Amino acid sequence: MAKTTRRRFLQATTTTGLAAAASGTVATRARKARAVAANDRIVLGIVGLRGRGSALGPGFAERDDCEVAYLADVDTSFFGSRSKAIEDVQGRAPKTVDDLRRVLDDKAVDAIVVATPDHWHALATIWGCQAGKHVYVEKPVSQTPWEGRKMVEAARRYKRVVQVGTQNRSAPYNFKAKQYIDSGKLGRIHMARVYNQKHWSNAQPVPDSRPPESLNWEMWCGPAPLDPYNRNLHNVWNHFWRYSGGDIINDGVHQMDLCRWLIGRDYPKSVYSLGGRFAEQGVLETPDTQVAVFDFDDLVMTFELTLYTPYMLKTDPGVRNNDMIPYWPQNATRIELYGTEGLMVIGRHGGGWQVFHRPKSRKPVVAAQEYGRFPDPEHKQNFVDAIRGDKRPNADIEEGHRSTLLCQFANISLRLGGEKLLIDPKTETFIDNDRANALLKREYRSPYVVPERV
Repeated sequence: MAKTTRRRFLQATTTTGLAAAASGTVATRARKARAVAANDRIVLGIVGLRGRGSALGPGFAERDDCEVAYLADVDTSFFGSRSKAIEDVQGRAPKTVDDLRRVLDDKAVDAIVVATPDHWHALATIWGCQAGKHVYVEKPVSQTPWEGRKMVEAARRYKRVVQVGTQNRSAPYNFKAKQYIDSGKLGRIHMARVYNQKHWSNAQPVPDSRPPESLNWEMWCGPAPLDPYNRNLHNVWNHFWRYSGGDIINDGVHQMDLCRWLIGRDYPKSVYSLGGRFAEQGVLETPDTQVAVFDFDDLVMTFELTLYTPYMLKTDPGVRNNDMIPYWPQNATRIELYGTEGLMVIGRHGGGWQVFHRPKSRKPVVAAQEYGRFPDPEHKQNFVDAIRGDKRPNADIEEGHRSTLLCQFANISLRLGGEKLLIDPKTETFIDNDRANALLKREYRSPYVVPERV
């Protein structure tokens, strides 16, 4: 695995795994981490300061065993507030740079945290591995299946830890759900349903304009086409095919990854997906309604998306920070696992889970349950542990890539009009379908090119 860093002599790492979680041993929370000498901390660069980057930076900075040395973003307007947030936590202001390559050039940096828009994830991760840095990369791992495989190859070739930001794989309550399933108590699972339902309005047309003075638009586009600046492209990039793949991949990949892990499957035999932008007219390209069906031999997995449903609610902090269970019928991000002995409903990011048996006297029978907590601290701890221990993290890039593939395969089917696609797991390509295979890879714009050999 990853070559041991200069911190080989640090004390033994906290165990984060199935046995530890099951026994109640939870990863040490950030502020309670033991004090570490300044020159023994893991030195980090945060790449991408909007959205998740604004939370990940302070989250790592408040750990006693980490130091955020750099903030990098192509939009310099974020530097002031984001730098102050880090300084307030760790007592030292990080350097701010508008080109991530300046972070990679600093040999004192051990790892980077990639929180850019999706179309930058692969190249930033590969560059990081090539520069000898470990990488924490936000989901989804890639823009296309081909570049996702290149990320795996880079991690292995340069022996780097690459952790994907799918925190559900570090949640103690999810370990217990996995244990329950693997014990056979749920019986044989033949149907899994994954939901991603919320409200996200379409965007209305706005004219092209000059980019903000603080923004390097050319570099923001990076590997994607260099289109004229448009506020919609910049602000709602999640729903344009050139930058992302809609909410199945922007948000739904969390549930897809958790479900795939729980059912213990890798590649489906086939996939087909239907949907479109039905509820509201506008400029967004990806669907607001989508269904995908995955065939895993004796198990069918479905994904269902709606973006016009404000009555469907994500698990809120009040639920996931307390001993509460969501109201499942209107939980926007639930998973349902139908076993021969019971039904498990599980929520991501602290939603907890319940197993239902046949009702009695028209009242539900809950056979087992666990409350949840948002596992962000545990996931960061696992990343640190993996770096120190030369081991694969809970959400290793290979696992993140395979889960992202499900979303990408579904989108390819959708874009081909709902065509059923047969999958070759050895090559991660489609069988006898040139049109579909043409969508497995994209063209890049120099110098932002993912190479054939990483």
